Amino acid sequence: MEVTRQNFKDSLCPIYSAIEEADFLAIDGEFSGISDGPSVSALTNGMDTPGERYVKLRKHSMDFLLFQFGLCTFRYDQSQSKYLMKAFNFYIFPKPFSRNSPDIKFICQSSSIDFLASQGFDFNKVFRSGIPYLNQEEESQLREQYEERRSQVNGAGTPSYISPNSCKGPVNVPDEHKDFIGRVYSASCGDSCRYPKGIHVETVETEKKERFIQISKVDEEERRRMEQQKYERDLAIHNLRTCGKLVVGHNMLLDVMHTIHQFYCSLPEELDDFKEVTMCVFPRLLDTKLMASTQPFKELITNTSLAELEKQLKEKPFKAPRVECSEGFQSYDTASERLHEAGYDAYITGLCFISMANYLGSFLTPPRSHISARSKLLEPFYNKCASDFNSLYVFGNL
Repeated sequence: MEVTRQNFKDSLCPIYSAIEEADFLAIDGEFSGISDGPSVSALTNGMDTPGERYVKLRKHSMDFLLFQFGLCTFRYDQSQSKYLMKAFNFYIFPKPFSRNSPDIKFICQSSSIDFLASQGFDFNKVFRSGIPYLNQEEESQLREQYEERRSQVNGAGTPSYISPNSCKGPVNVPDEHKDFIGRVYSASCGDSCRYPKGIHVETVETEKKERFIQISKVDEEERRRMEQQKYERDLAIHNLRTCGKLVVGHNMLLDVMHTIHQFYCSLPEELDDFKEVTMCVFPRLLDTKLMASTQPFKELITNTSLAELEKQLKEKPFKAPRVECSEGFQSYDTASERLHEAGYDAYITGLCFISMANYLGSFLTPPRSHISARSKLLEPFYNKCASDFNSLYVFGNL
């Protein structure tokens, strides 16, 4: 399912439902760039400690934009011995909510853009229909400004006039405009019994980029609903934090860093602080690249890139998992690769995880063909991220 600005609200219930019923989730991101140089190898080297590498990635990678977020949910159907999958592709772009909202600057890496373009990536969909968002810090600041302006407008018996570009207080209104503004306010707020809080004022932009002020009389319940609509757009990504489900990714350090940076808070300067934030946002992580590079898999797997890993895990001693697309959701076929579409890469990541998890069942007595995402056999792989040059990031204490 493609999720854009236009259908985001209608998609919320299916997204929440899919996350709630899932046994585990797989994620992937597509970015406007990876490093500040021609390649990651130019940015870091094998002598870097995990802390040094984190500092470099934080400094040189966070000005790039995560503009497609892939989420696949996997639910095991015991009666049919198969997984049911639901895939979501979120197109994301930080369009400002209002004049007071952050106006994000970001950079692009020409090699990354060229590569994604060669894969058929739809940049128009990102820029035209990408879902706007705020991280928690930005949202808190915007809420404070909004509440301050609202209280100044509705808190007294006479209207205050607030500049849309300032949260410092009322501004002087030219004499020639006072009568007109007073008449508009009186006409809007005349019914004080039904509308005790007065009015809801909102700047509206048409498809032709024409801007005008829309004034509505609302009761308290409707006013709250209208305010909530301004902030509901970023709730889907926060649901990943509260669900407590295992979140699987492949070589997922940058995915985790960008997700936290864009949707939660600015990244801490030190690695230890980043680990603490990560465990608050994603209590259970599993990196399939690290898993494939660890015993008992590393002697059996020769290439841990995502596409090659998926192919190897179809061959003995592994077995391709039974996974079907849930009714009404986009189906993927690995025979016609769609690599570097975030939803597809998340799907492939989920397949790799299932194959490796089920392989661990062969060591049990008697052997088991299905290993749950909550199995203790997986605990050695929890909360660790692989990175280039074999840097290892351990987030939790097991």
